[in-house]
This record gives sequence, C-alpha cells and structure tokens, in this order.
Amino acid sequence: MDIINFFVDLLSDPRGAIAGWIIALGPVWVYSPLFLIVFVETGLVLFPFLPGDSLLFAAGVFSADGGGLNVWATLVVFYVAAILGNTSNYWIARFFGTRIIDSGKVKALTPERMAKLDHFFAKYGGLTIVITRFMPFFRTFAPFIAGTGHMNFAKFTLFNVIGGVSWVSLFVLVGYFFGGIPVVQEHFEVIVLGIVAVSVAPAIIGAVKAALGSRKKKAGDGRTQAQAEIDADVAEERELRAAHAAPAEEAVAGKHAAPAATGARSPRGAHAKAAESETE
Repeated sequence: MDIINFFVDLLSDPRGAIAGWIIALGPVWVYSPLFLIVFVETGLVLFPFLPGDSLLFAAGVFSADGGGLNVWATLVVFYVAAILGNTSNYWIARFFGTRIIDSGKVKALTPERMAKLDHFFAKYGGLTIVITRFMPFFRTFAPFIAGTGHMNFAKFTLFNVIGGVSWVSLFVLVGYFFGGIPVVQEHFEVIVLGIVAVSVAPAIIGAVKAALGSRKKKAGDGRTQAQAEIDADVAEERELRAAHAAPAEEAVAGKHAAPAATGARSPRGAHAKAAESETE
C-alpha cells in the first residue's frame, strides 16, 4: 500500500513530492529521485504511467530563485535521464523485444498502440521519437518499437537527443519562468491536472477511435457474413428447384415423344399390310 500511495501522491501533487525530497535529501541528493523517475518512465516498458510532463514542470518551478533547485542542474539531470532512458528501452527491445511482445505480459503493449506507433514510424520515420516525447505512454513504447527493427541505433540516437532536449527544456523552462506567478501558485494543482489532461488526450482520442473502428469493423463483418449466408441459402434453393424441375421436364418430353413415335410406325404398318394383300 505504501508504494501505491507514493505513486498516487506523486501523480496528484508532484510539487509536494519534490518539496518533501528537498527537505529529506538536501539540495544535492534531491536530484536522484528526479533522475530515477524520468529514467524509469522512459527506460522501462513496465512504468508508462509515471509522471513526466508534470514532474518536469514542478521541478522547473522549484528551480526558480529560492526554490531549492538549480535550473542548470535540473536541466542536465533530466536531459541525461531522458536520453539514457530511451537508450535503455531501445536495447531492451533489441535483445528481448520479440520475446516480451509474444509473452503478452506487458498489458500496456496493446495491439492498438503498436499499430499506432507502426503508423507513426511509417509516416514520420525518426521524427516519431521526437513527436512521441510529448505523448505519455507512447513515449515509453516508441523507443521499444524502434529497437525491434524500425531504426538503426545511430539514427535513433540523433532523434533521441533532439526529442529529449526539446521535451525537458519546454516543461522545465515553462515552470521556471511562469511558476512564480501568483495565479500559477494559487492554482498549481489545477494547472498540473491540465498538463496531464492535455498530455494524455492524444492517447485517449486514439483509444476511442480504435474502439469505434473495431466496432464498425465487427458490424461490417457481421453484415457481410449475414449476406453471405443469405446468398448461400438462395443458391441452394435454386439448385433444389433445378433438381426437382429436371425430372418433370423429362417426363413431359417423353409424353410428347410417344405419340410421335406411334404415328411414325403406323404408316409403315399400313403399307406393309397393303403389300401383303397385293401379293396374295
């Protein structure tokens, strides 16, 4: 229960969590949990639910004057954590990716997310690593998919660095420059929830679209199957009618042929009798 409460508190109030770490660990060691959370979120496929955007924003707020963190140290720590996390994820996929996917133990690796990322890689190539940095869940799985064969390591590293630096800089510096505004301070929790909502919106929209598409496909398959059954029944009925009609047609043809045959034989019989009479 303690670990669950820790994650719930971290997700709902990252500012309170960082404040507690500053007090408990001091201004130097406080960077260790910040590093670990970002590294684990991006580096291990099992923890896509850890806060990323909101944690960076809150750390940026504490990096302002008197907050307890140094903005340059915060940026460097998060840069390294983000880049190394994705790199770790890539190599895990390179060596164990197929086995992990086939096992089905990572429930977050749904077919919908895999298909979405495959589409991203097909459409945007290496930019997928940069784009998904700003999409929770997908930023955890994108380097994994890249490691399964979509991208060589040199190209991956280039886009990994670009994406990691862009992502960290945006959220940390937004928190650094705007976190001290009284309105932001008073409504910090609401702003954090807004960041989380905007971040997960693409994932939610994608999931809804996938669900609706799957439902339409099932309905279409059902109608197609029903139509196929109707067509099969109609064809079978036609075959049965044809089978019943064939003997009747043969019988009618036989009746018409019998008189004709009798009529054909009668003249020959009459001529024969006449010939016999003349002979006599």
